[in-house]
Amino acid sequence: MKQLTSDNFGLLIAYLLPGFVALHGAMPFAPGISAWLATTPSAQPTVGGFLYVTLGSTAACLIVSAVRWATIDQLHHHTGVPEPRWDFQKFGLSQPAFDSLVQDHYRYYQYYANMLVAILFLFVTGQLTGGMWLARGAVADFGFAVVGCVLFLGSRDTLRKYYARASAVLGTFGQGVQQARKEAIVKRSRPL
Repeated sequence: MKQLTSDNFGLLIAYLLPGFVALHGAMPFAPGISAWLATTPSAQPTVGGFLYVTLGSTAACLIVSAVRWATIDQLHHHTGVPEPRWDFQKFGLSQPAFDSLVQDHYRYYQYYANMLVAILFLFVTGQLTGGMWLARGAVADFGFAVVGCVLFLGSRDTLRKYYARASAVLGTFGQGVQQARKEAIVKRSRPL
């Protein structure tokens, strides 16, 4: 069995966990998922069920990620977390640092934002279908709202940190022009 490392841990939290939640949300629309998840009292977990759940969770989270990109990413970009234009000419020398930033910040951003989309999907499908598997009532609704707010704020913070730190490693287009202007101004202001 492969050891858990920072590389596969990031992928696990970014894709598998939110996908698993989304898979639960899809249960009312695809009854076969219940068999994979062994949610009935008489059902026993199987190796095939584990494989189906793993693949289904991954596929579900790829859809969740596309929804995240179309909604949460755009919302963050339009409300004060601008997407930087990185200068990838420095990437070759900076690849280890950039990879570290992806693992330390971007994977957590993906988790927070993907999980937000997944729990919203779970909540909506639970409300639409009257799913008994989902807690109901004002306390449960409040719980979903609190968790959603925490995930949104966490996603915003980690995306902002990722952009800032990756920009420091790679630089952004226009930085070279700004630096040249500053140097020219300093040169002109020096006495002869």
